Amino acid sequence: MGRVEAPCALIVMGVSGSGKSTVAEALGERLGWRFEDGDSFHPASNVEKMRAGHPLTDEDRWPWLNAIADEIARVCGKGGHVIIACSALKHTYRDVLLRGRDDVRFVFLRGTKELIAERLAQRKGHFMPPGLLTSQFDTLEPPEAGEHVVTVSIDETVEAIVDGIVRQLKLGGATLRP
Repeated sequence: MGRVEAPCALIVMGVSGSGKSTVAEALGERLGWRFEDGDSFHPASNVEKMRAGHPLTDEDRWPWLNAIADEIARVCGKGGHVIIACSALKHTYRDVLLRGRDDVRFVFLRGTKELIAERLAQRKGHFMPPGLLTSQFDTLEPPEAGEHVVTVSIDETVEAIVDGIVRQLKLGGATLRP
């Protein structure tokens, strides 16, 4: 069986409450890659806006997406690997994150609005209020095959989700660049 060269970055994407951070962190542990939560790249003004229950506009998102793309370019430029949890809800957002790169892959965490609403209702201490879930689904443009994406259902255990991602990306025998 041939070996597959690993992408330099994985972006675990989906609506708020789909498990992006949990899955991305577990995937990072499995692969030995650094994990970054995309939320940490938001300017304070975005966090305050979301905390107040207001959805972000595209204008709010551009600096955030560019900061994440800059980090991907930095890590990949040094031959490293990173996994970033980021909603990446629209095609245009994903284009900004990729910047034309072919060594980055998206992992789309797909789930029903009902399941995710239930999870959000149980989550404590996060700035994204459950009331914004509808706006997240309204904004979501599910990724298409040409977008370097694998799709996994979130209706599984975290371990099973990570297993599915590793299997779909064929990372079990991946060659990690030095």
